[in-house]
Amino acid sequence: MNYIRHMNAWYSKVYEDKRMKSTHIALYTALFQFWNLNRFDNPVTVFRSELMRLSKIGSANTYTKCLKELDEWSYIQYLPSHNPMQGSRVHLYTFDKSGDKTTDQSPVTVVRPYIKQNKQMKQVKSDVNQIKNYDEPL
Repeated sequence: MNYIRHMNAWYSKVYEDKRMKSTHIALYTALFQFWNLNRFDNPVTVFRSELMRLSKIGSANTYTKCLKELDEWSYIQYLPSHNPMQGSRVHLYTFDKSGDKTTDQSPVTVVRPYIKQNKQMKQVKSDVNQIKNYDEPL
């Protein structure tokens, strides 16, 4: 399992899927973290309280809805336990379809971030040039 390739493939799917909301993304990312800690062994046993805390979802209803929708949309397979002491099981699918299982041998592509500095610099310069007199009435 290549962590980076899987996440890149996941985010490509997120980009294309208009049904996906931020809660789905946060929940899947939390599930992926548990899967990673479990050395990518399926299924992963999860507990609602841990996933809700890690994904920052405050409502049990939202959590359950998102989990069921991820299952319905074939991003995961959700196997509820209905036993709070046992935990539910989640099977995560591999989105990385590359055949290489050892190392990344793809050509290196350098991507420079695009930051629009002119607008930011103008704002900083205008703030510096404005000397405020706090003794004057508003």
